[in-house]
Amino acid sequence: MGKPRRFPNESARSRDGSCTWEGVERRDFLKVCMMAAASVGLPAWTARVWAENAAKGLKPSVIWLHFQECTGCTESLLRTSHPKVAELILDLVSLDYCETLFAAAGYQAEEALKDAMEKNAGKYICVIEGGIPTKDNGVYCKIGGRTALEIVHEVADKAGALIAIGSCASWGGIQSADPNPTGAKGAPEVLAGKTVVTIPGCPANPYNFLGVALQYAVFGTLPALDDLGRPKFAYGRVIHEDCPRRPHFDAGRFAQRFGDEGHRLGYCLYKLGCKGPVTHANCSIQRFGEVEAWPIGLGHPCVGCTEQKVLWRVPIHETVEISRPTPPDVYPDLKGHQGKVGPIATGVAGLVGGALIGAGLAGAKKVAAEPEKEK
Repeated sequence: MGKPRRFPNESARSRDGSCTWEGVERRDFLKVCMMAAASVGLPAWTARVWAENAAKGLKPSVIWLHFQECTGCTESLLRTSHPKVAELILDLVSLDYCETLFAAAGYQAEEALKDAMEKNAGKYICVIEGGIPTKDNGVYCKIGGRTALEIVHEVADKAGALIAIGSCASWGGIQSADPNPTGAKGAPEVLAGKTVVTIPGCPANPYNFLGVALQYAVFGTLPALDDLGRPKFAYGRVIHEDCPRRPHFDAGRFAQRFGDEGHRLGYCLYKLGCKGPVTHANCSIQRFGEVEAWPIGLGHPCVGCTEQKVLWRVPIHETVEISRPTPPDVYPDLKGHQGKVGPIATGVAGLVGGALIGAGLAGAKKVAAEPEKEK
């Protein structure tokens, strides 16, 4: 893949005298590492350990497989430049096989895949991008004369960790939409019985991938996963809970049509088909892309690209059911229930109150009658 880079590069310094790494300042490099660490709830020192390991060449080997996909997940990773996440990701890990970024081709590429598997057996990270066709023995996707089914089973069997990046690899993506002519499936279904970390999204957030890779590289473990294999640090909450337009939803302010006054004022997009209330993702918190833009921030409803039951199955203009349409329970109710007091309760309260008053008067007289010496 090219000559290994060094970090920090003492021969290259920025204007303020700080070390740089291939044109990237050390502070920016550590910033990305720390962002990845924070995203999975790891302490900041893990970022420094990861950076030091990368400088020593102790980087996790990554074999990146491409099947039925548009390469959008790889492209989103490469097009992020604030800071230059593409360069940093490629140097934080040892990318030993990747068809998109490989200079080698044909037999050389296949030989590189074989060598990477043998040298790092049981340790490398296998990243799968794209759906895997299973119909007719998988003949609808072949690489080097082998089907995607054959390749994914061979590479996964010797991997230390399995990551399905993007919705296509996580559950089949658009290829699996009805009638699914190629029998496309996600990696977890094809590799049943194996732990596959799924990072759905169209495209997936590269920082979520960084977080998973960081934890595995430093600790040799994977983050806590939900029942679909998604990291809870990124998919534990729905977009609706952390959406910047949520106050408008709670106040009942909705855009009724694209371009109307409510839409221009940034009102809630729920009535325009926003799938945020059922979409588990951290898009509203962990932005990515050239200008850190995201659909809702640009005025377009969330399409639910991380959810198999939503994307390509629920029309983009249809609304979804909201499990929690009202503000959280911690908000006090302004119109609390007021009970009624009956005559019996009033009488009992009077008796109790009279007894307490009488006891108080008797006590006061007793204290007044005490001899002076007791005072």
